[in-house]
Amino acid sequence: MPYSVSVGGFEETREGWEALLTSCPANTIFLTPWWQRVWWDCFGDSAELMVLTLSEDGEPLGIAPMMRMDGEISFLGDTDLFDYHDFLVTAGRELAFYTLLVDYLSTMDWHSLELTSLRQDSPTLVHIPALAETRGYSVEISKEDVAPLMALPSTWDEYVAALSKKARHELRRKLRKLEAAGPFRQVVPEDPESIREGMTDFFRLLRASSPEKAEFMTGPRERFFTSIAAELGARGQFRLAFLEVEGARAASCINLVYADACLLYNSGYDPGYSELSVGILNKALAVKDAIETGKRSFDFLRGAERYKYSLGAQDSVVYRMTVRR
Repeated sequence: MPYSVSVGGFEETREGWEALLTSCPANTIFLTPWWQRVWWDCFGDSAELMVLTLSEDGEPLGIAPMMRMDGEISFLGDTDLFDYHDFLVTAGRELAFYTLLVDYLSTMDWHSLELTSLRQDSPTLVHIPALAETRGYSVEISKEDVAPLMALPSTWDEYVAALSKKARHELRRKLRKLEAAGPFRQVVPEDPESIREGMTDFFRLLRASSPEKAEFMTGPRERFFTSIAAELGARGQFRLAFLEVEGARAASCINLVYADACLLYNSGYDPGYSELSVGILNKALAVKDAIETGKRSFDFLRGAERYKYSLGAQDSVVYRMTVRR
């Protein structure tokens, strides 16, 4: 039979999964097996792991990293720690992949299929609805969030010049005020041990930022952040940036580095330095670092916080799809 579906775990699929990444338009760091494995190790106890490899004549069409719990099938992870989800589909083989996937899922026991955090250009939004509806399933698509992002120019001066007049003026004013307050610098720990030690300051600054962030950073999520820092730090995909003012760490942000993109994952700052705008300036310096290291895009990820637009980002939309039998 030319088409087949195999069900496995991370070890059985790792090699094929990694090989597929660069040929998939939906490829982001959140779809890598190492990111998803860390999440599963931290939170996957109560679900059934379903990593599906879909093939034609022995050649992979794509991979569907999924889980099943209480009659619901979903992507691995949730929207609190994954900004994007999707299937890994070889470019040009979308119709065959999605047809085979829906056919296979139709043989399983489930009442709903929850597909969260789909980017606006996802082929999943194109193919799944029609295939599901032909089988009598209902499909609901809703806007889940926005994820502001921007293309990066080749120099910092070009970036600043492209900002709106008001945004450019505000950025320069804030930088001058910070310079007048005393010596400052952005520090990015490079080696795994320095990153591990720096996470203590990151958690302190994040929790200090707001009651909402302090509530978000539960013990299990702290363990996830610590584990992902170790995993990605060893791969050169984790940049923990601190803004130091007169030697004190006043702001921090985690930037994920993957392919030609830099993604701002989370951040925190000391409210005692609020008058110096250390939070937004640390992010602006992260943009500068991304430009100087040759990145082509900067993704602020989910959320419509005002600072993202003042730094030049524009919205992209993230969708949720629910399929019910």
